[in-house]
Formats: sequence, structure tokens, C-alpha cells
Amino acid sequence: MLTAIIVDDEQDSIDVLTALLANFTSFNIKLNGTASNLEEGITLINAVRPDIVFLDIDMPGKIGLAIYDHFKDPDFKIIFTTAYQQYAIDAIKKSAFDYLLKPI
Repeated sequence: MLTAIIVDDEQDSIDVLTALLANFTSFNIKLNGTASNLEEGITLINAVRPDIVFLDIDMPGKIGLAIYDHFKDPDFKIIFTTAYQQYAIDAIKKSAFDYLLKPI
């Protein structure tokens, strides 16, 4: 079983992704928590050590790409979930596992 967390400042986006993970994936993924900003997300990552982090890019405070300031070589997969395609190249250069455009 894979473990995951979602870091997103929009509750609707968290709800949609949670439903998709629960109902429309062939992988067995357990959601171990959500956070509404990067700082909370970093705390949650350190607490639950997920396999996958679904991470919004455009959030109040620090943008999601700043996660690499805290985890230089993360031992989890990062899947960016954002409505902004202009961040895709930066995300891929930083070794993002995937990049999903909203609405998912």
C-alpha cells in the first residue's frame, strides 16, 4: 500500500483529489493527511513519511516549488497539482514525478 498526503490551499481541490484517489485508481493508496500550506505540509511530511505528496504550486506564503529548499533529495514522489502550466518546466527540472493541471 502506498501512502500519500495532499498539500493544497483550496478545500475543493483536496476533496476532488481525495475522491479520485479513493474511487478511480487501480493503486491501493492510503491518504494520511492534508495541509493547507507548504509549512503545514512540511510538518506533515516529516510526521507521516508518505510515499507520494500531491502538492499545489500557487499557495499563499511559499509556493510549492519551495519544497526543494527543505528536501534536497526527497525520498517521496512529488506530484504537482496546479492550474498554472507555466511552472511545469521548473517542476520537471526539479525532478517532480508528475505534473497535473487543475481541474483534475
